[in-house]
Amino acid sequence: MKILFVCIGNSCRSPMAEAVLKDALAREQLDWTVDSAAIATWNVGRSPEPRCLAVLRENGLDSDHVGRQIRKEDFRQFDYIFGMDEGNIRDLRELAPEDCSARIELLGDYRMKELDKIIFDPYFETGIHGFRRCYDQIVICCRNFIQQKRSG
Repeated sequence: MKILFVCIGNSCRSPMAEAVLKDALAREQLDWTVDSAAIATWNVGRSPEPRCLAVLRENGLDSDHVGRQIRKEDFRQFDYIFGMDEGNIRDLRELAPEDCSARIELLGDYRMKELDKIIFDPYFETGIHGFRRCYDQIVICCRNFIQQKRSG
């Protein structure tokens, strides 16, 4: 299975989700392809936001991801493309070519019974707390996604 996480800038939420899912897949001994990308070009060629990396390290994870923008071929090469909020989903659907074979979904839909389906964007928050909140949301979603795909 091939999974792509997308947010507006590919500096906070999507690279965090990429690192979280890669770690969970390694623990489950699943050989899936995982990547992340941006809708905008702001962070192309850059590392994830330092606060994102700090929260990953707090949880024993790291990321060597280099920011990139989503490409037309991503819509054909990946099985799932996850947006972090409704704006991402709207943009992804507009960018998707006619021959898109990927399922475009909101990652927060895998929070199951949780009411808030939006993965919190911590970028404009002061400090690191928002990144921890984002991490917690992503962990739940990734765990539930793996569980659902393994049993389904």
